Amino acid sequence: MSTNVPQNHENQEIDLVQISKKIGSLFQELNAFIFRCIHFFIKNGLIILILLIFGFGLGYYLDKNQKKYDHQIIVAPNFQSTDYLYSKIDLLASKISEKDVQFFKSIGIQDPSQLTKISIEPIVDVYKLISSNEQNFELLELLAQNGDLKTIVKETTTGKNYNYHTIILSTNGVTSQNNVVDPILNYLNSNSYFKEIQKISVGNIEQKIKEKETAIVQIDGIVNSFSNRAGNAQNSDKLIYYNENTQLNSMIKTKDSLVNVLGALKIDLFNSRKVINDSAVILNIKNNKLINGKIKFVLPLLLISLFIFIRLCVLFYKKQSIRQQEIANN
Repeated sequence: MSTNVPQNHENQEIDLVQISKKIGSLFQELNAFIFRCIHFFIKNGLIILILLIFGFGLGYYLDKNQKKYDHQIIVAPNFQSTDYLYSKIDLLASKISEKDVQFFKSIGIQDPSQLTKISIEPIVDVYKLISSNEQNFELLELLAQNGDLKTIVKETTTGKNYNYHTIILSTNGVTSQNNVVDPILNYLNSNSYFKEIQKISVGNIEQKIKEKETAIVQIDGIVNSFSNRAGNAQNSDKLIYYNENTQLNSMIKTKDSLVNVLGALKIDLFNSRKVINDSAVILNIKNNKLINGKIKFVLPLLLISLFIFIRLCVLFYKKQSIRQQEIANN
């Protein structure tokens, strides 16, 4: 046992020496690599400086003249036209990808080349969706058992049930509502089927408003009659007065309910003025995503990286050519 201890100690010392040598060689290689990099940049300093200046100048020009802007239109599809709205936005997106200039000019967009992208997404409002219909809550609860609720409330099938949706337009340069937004909204509202449904729905709402207003006038007349009778009542008519007072309270509650319904109907009538009703338009939001507005910084780095790659390829080719010649001579 005593003879093994020195041997193990010597082996450990040998391992440490080898490790230290490897670490030392790694540092030497790292130092050599850093030196070669510095030497490369010094040797090609003029070319790199030219690429930096040229890339920054060209990138600055592109950033200045090719600004991208986003525009948002918040819409509420009426008369169960949500599927129609989504299909029309998909059609417009395909026309943009096809660069169908004639189509966009036919719907009133004078400069179709300015339009680069269109999409639509729901404005997620789970609480309003649930409160509007108890079946929606049961459906979401059932779907949540088989998947992630956060994903479910945002997917297209569920998203179409929300009241409000955002149409997102992208253009090269700034635009105005008359140039792009209004022609698209007019196109979306030009469907003859839904326009007929709109006429019928508006007529129904107007009829309901007249009926509620007539009922309120009648209740006001009855309440005034009760008030006059109550003022002329004698103290001995307590039982009759109590009965009339109870009926009066019931009439007032009915009137309050009718007023609330009437207010909701007037809002429905206002919102029914279009098939695809636009509630807000936000124009010319500068798009700084990805490299938009940053080309003046990205382009110089790209040019220098390309130059380094080409020089490495040339160097690799020269080394391989020399090696092949040496092999052929031997």
